[in-house]
Amino acid sequence: MFYEPQKGHGLPHNPLKAIVAPRPIGWIGTRSKEGALNLAPYSFFNIVCDTPPLLMFSSSGYKDSVAFIEETREFTANMVGEHLAKQMNATSVNAPRGVSEFDYAGLTAAPCEQIQAPRVAEAYASLECVAVDIRQLKGRDGALADAYMVIGEVVGVHIDETILVDGLIDITKSRPVTRLGYMDFATTAEVYQMFRPKWGE
Repeated sequence: MFYEPQKGHGLPHNPLKAIVAPRPIGWIGTRSKEGALNLAPYSFFNIVCDTPPLLMFSSSGYKDSVAFIEETREFTANMVGEHLAKQMNATSVNAPRGVSEFDYAGLTAAPCEQIQAPRVAEAYASLECVAVDIRQLKGRDGALADAYMVIGEVVGVHIDETILVDGLIDITKSRPVTRLGYMDFATTAEVYQMFRPKWGE
């Protein structure tokens, strides 16, 4: 089949996010200027550059995560291991502003080293980030979308040493949860290697 997104797909649910999958989950921790804490999962998330270390997430709608980052320019991106899948899902609740999703999901808001935003103490890894760009997205026609992209530079990295094997992160120990299409999730359990070929060999 072929369809044009603007004309609809005729399927029970939009297949686009099932095609671009799996997607890592950015579990974004923020603190407002007044000290309110927020924690929310975003599957429009990824690292986009290693030098400087930049990552991005995109929010469908202007949510507290984006609002708090605009106030402070700081946030954390926390790894969602399989052991935290239920807590991550709990933090996707549409809670009123001022309600801490850390408390709601029974998680510990741990302090960071370089920024004031909180990280998830129970996460196997957390990235401390400073926002370098926040923009409202738009389509090819120039019309603004109700979507907001945040790009942050990683200024600090926390790693639980229990997931390190010979100095490398063992993905079978961290077992990150990823978002598939629809309401489906997956956990990375198996790994194989492929090395980049050299021309002429």
